[in-house]
Formats: sequence, C-alpha cells, structure tokens
Amino acid sequence: MTLKHGEKAAGRIAADANVLLSAVTGRAALKVFTYSSLEVVSTSLNIKEVREYLPFMADKYGIAVELLESQFQLLAIQEYNPKDYHGSLAMARKKIGKRDPDDVDLLALALELKIPIWSNDGDFEGTGIEWYPTAQLLKRLGL
Repeated sequence: MTLKHGEKAAGRIAADANVLLSAVTGRAALKVFTYSSLEVVSTSLNIKEVREYLPFMADKYGIAVELLESQFQLLAIQEYNPKDYHGSLAMARKKIGKRDPDDVDLLALALELKIPIWSNDGDFEGTGIEWYPTAQLLKRLGL
C-alpha cells in the first residue's frame, strides 16, 4: 500500500512502540488513531514494550499511570503474535537484525502483511518496506 497525499487511504500500517507511546501521551501521533480508514497493527512484543514504559512516561509527563493505561486500551491496535509472521522472521533478521534486533519482529510483521511501517526509528530505512515517521505520515494523511 502506498499512502497518497491528502487522500483517505484505506489499509493498514505496522506501528512501532515509540509512536504508540507518543499517541498514549496525547502527542501528534494520536491523530493517526482518529483517522478511521487506517488500521494500526503491531506485534505483541511492541504492545508489551509500551506497557513496560507506561510508568516511565507517567513520571515524565506527570500523568497517572492508570490514565495512560486507559488511554492505551482505547487505541484501536490489532495485535499480532510471532506465529502470525513466523514466515518472515528470517528475512527481517537479515535486513535489520544487526542494526537493531529489537525491530526484527515489527519488520517481519510488515513484510508478512506487505504493509508500511510507522516509526520514528530510522533503522527501518533501506529495509525494502515503506517507512513513515509520524510527521511524514500525518502529512501523507492530510492531518
């Protein structure tokens, strides 16, 4: 799927933990979730990482951790387990494993589903998958 500037692009995008945390804290990334035509997906490992960082984010922004957890639960995120993208793990390891092993699963999911990645992590550049940092994604969506 290629996102067209200003069009109501339907489809899915694989979200990294960093953009999910940004959305949970009410930053610009939250706008993507109000764009109903774009389905946000992620791995169970990314979901776990977000939950692990919620107490840190609560301290950083002076927000109750319970409020952040509630906000996170309200985000429409389709969660995928490793068995769902097992067939693409080897290719993902080859493409990004040495640069950032923590990103292998998200890249494998994107490869398996043939969808772009939404992340503010530049390690996805040059992996053969479309990659959008938040600012670029918002611009593409016309938000």
